[in-house]
Amino acid sequence: MVDKGDDPPEESVEEELEDAREARSGPRIEFYGGPAASAVPIALFIGWAIFQTGLLRISDTTGLVAGMLVSLIVGMFLAKGDWKNYANTIFEGMTQRVAATAIVAWLWAGMFAQTIQDGQFVGGLVWAADALSVGPALFPAVTFILAALLATGIGTGYGTTIAFSGLFFPAGVLVGANPVLLFGAILSGAVFGDNLAPVSDTTIVSAVTQDSDIGGVVASRFKYALVAASLAFVSYLVAGSVMPTVNVAGAANVLGEQANPLGLIHLVSIGIVIFTAVRGRHIVEAISWGIIVAAIANVAFDLASVAEMIVFRAPENVAAAQSLSWLPFVTTVPAGSDQVGIGGSIYTGAQGFFPLIVLTLLIVAGARIMIRGGGFAAIQEFLLARVATNVRRAETTMVLGTASVNAMITINTAAEIAIAPYVARIGERFNINGYRRANILDANTSALGYIFPWAGGVLVGYVQIQSLVGSENFEWFTRELVVNPAEVWPFVFHGWFLFAVFIVSALTGFGLEYTTDRESEEVARV
Repeated sequence: MVDKGDDPPEESVEEELEDAREARSGPRIEFYGGPAASAVPIALFIGWAIFQTGLLRISDTTGLVAGMLVSLIVGMFLAKGDWKNYANTIFEGMTQRVAATAIVAWLWAGMFAQTIQDGQFVGGLVWAADALSVGPALFPAVTFILAALLATGIGTGYGTTIAFSGLFFPAGVLVGANPVLLFGAILSGAVFGDNLAPVSDTTIVSAVTQDSDIGGVVASRFKYALVAASLAFVSYLVAGSVMPTVNVAGAANVLGEQANPLGLIHLVSIGIVIFTAVRGRHIVEAISWGIIVAAIANVAFDLASVAEMIVFRAPENVAAAQSLSWLPFVTTVPAGSDQVGIGGSIYTGAQGFFPLIVLTLLIVAGARIMIRGGGFAAIQEFLLARVATNVRRAETTMVLGTASVNAMITINTAAEIAIAPYVARIGERFNINGYRRANILDANTSALGYIFPWAGGVLVGYVQIQSLVGSENFEWFTRELVVNPAEVWPFVFHGWFLFAVFIVSALTGFGLEYTTDRESEEVARV
C-alpha cells in the first residue's frame, strides 16, 4: 500500500516512479545475446514455477525461492564483463520501496487476520451462514461480493486476500463450498478492490503516470468494473451450483462446535480498519487499530486469551521465567522441549509470510536486472514500431503489454510502474485520453496480478490457507483441502472478465476517448 497519512499519497508514488526512472537511466548491464538475455532470470523462474506447481503439483513457496535464486545465478553467467554491476543491481532491486510496501501490508494483514481468527470470527461466519441459509452453492458468490467491498474500502487486494483466505475460506469449506472456486472468488474480490479503490496503490500509480486526476480515473472506470463484476457474480452462482462440493469428515459436529454468534463482534474490528483507511490514514495505522480492537474484544468477550495472541514459552530451568510466569503471556515448558519459543496469533500471523517475502524481493531484483539490461525497453520499442500502428492496435498493444509484464513481474504495482511509461508513449502518439490509458493500465495489472500461479496475490492467499493445516483452531482442516495455485487460475472470474472487457473495448472502441474529449482535471461521471 501507499502512504495515506498527512502527506498526499501521490508523494510516495512519485518516489517509486523516480526509482523506476533511475533504474532505466542507470548503468546498463551488457549481456551475451543482447537485451533479450536480460529476461533469462525471470523466464527461468516462470519455467521453474510452472514445472513445480503446474506439472509436479508441488505448492512450496520456499521451492520457488530456490528457483529464483538459481535463475539469478544463471543470469549472472550471461552478463558481460565485471559481475559487480549485476550483483549490485540485485541489491538495488531488493531495496525498492514497491516491494517493501507490499511486504509491510502482508505482515500487518497477516497479524490482523490471525488475531480475529483466534477470536472465533470463523465460528461467527459459520453461524451466520447457517442462520441465513447460505449453502455451499451460494457461498463463493457471497464471498466475492464481500471481498470486493473490503478491498475497495481498505484499498489493498493483498490484505483482503490474506484476511479472507484465513477467515472466509475455512468457513466456506466447512459449509461445503468447493475450495478451488472459493479461493478464486476471494482473488476476484481482491482484483475488484485493487482496480476500483481510490486509495489503492495501483489506482494512484495509474493516474499519476498518465497525468490524470484520481477522482476522474475512478469515476471513468466504473462501467468497466461493474460489467466484469456482474458477469463474475453470475459465474460464481452457476459454478457454485454445478461444481462438486466438499464433505469435511465430521462436519456436522465441527459446525456445531465452531458456530458462535459472538465471533461476529469482529465485524467491528473490520469496520474500524475500513473506516480508518477510507478516512485517509495509512494502511499500517488502519490495520494496527484493527489489531488493537480485535485483541481487546478477544479478552473482553473471552474469545481468546492473551496467551493465544502472544506467548513466550521459556525453559522451566530459567530463573527469570519462573519468577515471571505469573504474567499472562509468559509460560514455562520443559528444558530442551521443541515448544520453547514464541507463539500466538501476532507471531504466527507474520511468520508464515517470511518465505514469500524473500521470494518477492528476489523477483523484484530480477525485474530490475531486465530493466537495466534493456529487455523491457527492447520489447516496448518493438511494440511501438511494429504493432501499434493505429488506434485499435495501439490499445490492444497496451492491454497485451500490461498482461505480458505482469506475467514476468508478479507484484502488480511493480509491473504497473515498469510498463506505465510505454503506455503513456503509445497513448500520446494516438492522442488517447489519460483516463482511458490509466484504466487500461490499472485494470490489467490488477487482474493479472491475481491469476498467474506464481503471482504475489495468489501466493499470499496460498500461504495463508496453508497455515490452516495443523492449526489448533482448525484441527479438521487437512492438507487435502489446501488449493494448489496451479488449480485456481481459471476460476478468478472477475480478473478474466476485466481483462476480456478491455480486449473487447480495444478492438471495438467501446469507451475510447481522445485527449480533446475531456480535460484531465475534470471528474467525469460516465
